[in-house]
Amino acid sequence: MGDDDISIDEKRVYGDKTGTTVLFVATGAGLARVEISDDLVGEFGLVHRGGVRDVAGSGGRLAVATDDDVRLGTGDAFRPTGFGPAAAVGWHEGALHAAGDGRVARFGPDGDPAVGGADEPVAGDWSTCCELTDVRALAGDMVAAADGLFRLDGTRLGLADARDAAPEVPLAATGDGLYYLGNGWMDALPGNVRAVTAAPDGRAHAATSDALHVRSSAADGYGPDAWAEVDLPAAGHVVDVAHGPDATFAVTAEGTVLANAGDGWRDRSLGLPDVRRLAVPGVGLG
Repeated sequence: MGDDDISIDEKRVYGDKTGTTVLFVATGAGLARVEISDDLVGEFGLVHRGGVRDVAGSGGRLAVATDDDVRLGTGDAFRPTGFGPAAAVGWHEGALHAAGDGRVARFGPDGDPAVGGADEPVAGDWSTCCELTDVRALAGDMVAAADGLFRLDGTRLGLADARDAAPEVPLAATGDGLYYLGNGWMDALPGNVRAVTAAPDGRAHAATSDALHVRSSAADGYGPDAWAEVDLPAAGHVVDVAHGPDATFAVTAEGTVLANAGDGWRDRSLGLPDVRRLAVPGVGLG
């Protein structure tokens, strides 16, 4: 099937083929579901229409931050939770968290979120963890906000103008650079860093306003000498990066999805505007 034969529509595009990874991409037009086979970017389609600001997956569940609510589902239908408009969503120790309207809150579901009608609210309650404004991202137990980096309970971790975090290291993406935690927060990369991610196997990527950077597999630590610029096949501004078990995925603001399973980067344009985030939910979605 050629590029011109695939259309954007609301139907689910199933990804149950062997060796297929499913990505979800948050865009201004909606949530896109994208199939990746090895490093070939294949079929895609919208599974939720309307502005989506963030998306995060865990254990077969997918949380979506939309202009009107946090929605919870399993990949093809997303039910409201009653949070209200959200800027960011994330998972920590199996629990869903969201940020919006000056607060970070935790959702306690009552029953199985997968059971119920598409428009039926997920039974459960939101409990406030802390009060924070202008939250940009939730990553594990870290909150990246305009005022800096915080824990979910509001404990301040330092820095300013935080954009993203990788709690595994930890790494922090900010408006003036990438930092890693050593003897305090140490310089890793200069520039406006939009996104950062790290995998348990040592892989790490960071996206600045003009380039994608990768941590060298031979690097000792995460300092300035550890990072190299990635030569990508497509122009655009990378806004998010994610790791799968055997591949790395990225997406640009202009709507190009990129994948690298070890033999170089492949790319494909989705033709969707205002791309913000991507998620690789893993087992149970696809």
